[in-house]
Amino acid sequence: MKSPAPPTEPRRAEVVHLPDLPGIDCPCGVARRAFAEHDDFPGTVHLTRIDHAARTHYHRHHTEIYVVLECDPDAAIELDGTPHPVRPHTSILIPPGVRHRAVGRLTVLIVCSPEFDPEDEFFD
Repeated sequence: MKSPAPPTEPRRAEVVHLPDLPGIDCPCGVARRAFAEHDDFPGTVHLTRIDHAARTHYHRHHTEIYVVLECDPDAAIELDGTPHPVRPHTSILIPPGVRHRAVGRLTVLIVCSPEFDPEDEFFD
């Protein structure tokens, strides 16, 4: 079996403290996004504080995984109109085309693949 060719550029590791990143307003609340410019990772990681004004939206190309870190006791994730209760350490896989929004206040870690692009965010 032939060995894989060595990478043309050296691989680099990166350490990011998500709360230190600048907050970006988004339809859910405020997101802090990491690794968008990292060639070795085909996605982004977001620390997002979701507020009560989160809007239902969907993506045509992104797959997202939400991991609930903190939330109100009555928090939920709405997927295609159906609410699902969540609690800390709940994980949700959201494929392209699924309309979704968080209900209540939550802090979530979101892994987005491919890397997040605001042009792939749609509202009905």
